[in-house]
Amino acid sequence: MVRTMYELNDKIRDLEPYEPIAGDYKIRLDANESFLYLPESVMASALHSMFSVELNRYPDPTAKALCEAFARAYGVEPAHVAAGNGSDELISVIFQSFLQKGDVYATIAPDFSMYDFYGYIAECRGVAIPKRDNWTIDVDKVIETCNNEGVKLLIFSNPCNPTSLGLDREAVRRIVSGVSALVVLDEAYMDFWDEPMLPEAAAYDNLLVLKTCSKAFGLAALRVGFAVGSEKLIRAIKAVKSPYNVNALSQRMAEVVLKSRGECGAATRRILLSRDELQAGLEQIAGQFAGQMEVVPSVTNFVVVRTPQAEALFKKLLSVSIAVRYFKNLSALRITAGSTSENAAVLDHIRRFFEANNEA
Repeated sequence: MVRTMYELNDKIRDLEPYEPIAGDYKIRLDANESFLYLPESVMASALHSMFSVELNRYPDPTAKALCEAFARAYGVEPAHVAAGNGSDELISVIFQSFLQKGDVYATIAPDFSMYDFYGYIAECRGVAIPKRDNWTIDVDKVIETCNNEGVKLLIFSNPCNPTSLGLDREAVRRIVSGVSALVVLDEAYMDFWDEPMLPEAAAYDNLLVLKTCSKAFGLAALRVGFAVGSEKLIRAIKAVKSPYNVNALSQRMAEVVLKSRGECGAATRRILLSRDELQAGLEQIAGQFAGQMEVVPSVTNFVVVRTPQAEALFKKLLSVSIAVRYFKNLSALRITAGSTSENAAVLDHIRRFFEANNEA
């Protein structure tokens, strides 16, 4: 008897796995990771804490100590915090649970591409609200579109990945107060700016703020993220997430790091100095080759370059073992701030690229 072949459903049949830039490159400035290791004293404390983890036991399903450490670090109440296996998991949980099949969600494009992926998997209809040509947000248009389209969930990053721009707190307040939708505000890069809504999140019944330990805290390998909001919203997230979603080792190490926020703050300042160094170097090149390259003013740990030659420049950098992020639809490169030597190398090769093109 011939067994019928199992067929994947239409939703997932043609999906391709997410694949970051593959290969062994000497300089990796493509993923917005911190170029700094944890301070030695913090790393020593974090590693020492590992010895008390009982590997034969499941982790704390509520990540109580971790959430308390986060709450103290950011001045919020622990009851208003839920932990996730990276903020990506929390985004997935929110789309799968706060929306039902056919519901409408909105993004403010361009923005983090995974928002639409999770909306697609949740079988919801996405509405992309376009930003202005300079990538700034028209707040009135966002509010009007959400209300006219019956949007149930609005999600956007602030500061924005990939544009590197930010929306000030008062503008965000207008959006949250002006729509009936749940607003999911991704503040993954807010440690590099100073317009957070996180301290106010619990005051709204329609706002969830997402945070991550992957950027400013340099813990990308641990996959630790947080959602902050009213007790009602946080209880709902805790009810629908997987029971043991954050492993015990990540919980313990991230707890130690969050308790050492003062020492880690010095690392954030170093990253900002690197960002400013990279931005200044890119602006100098843009001035030298007027009209061929635009540098977007950044409030993040990366700098964005818009140029019609983005693809060719991206390939040239790969050829000299430098990886940055290329956005074909934006004709742009996103370059993470690196060490002084890494910044110098990428600036040197970008300058050489434009010099060679202008000599041709």
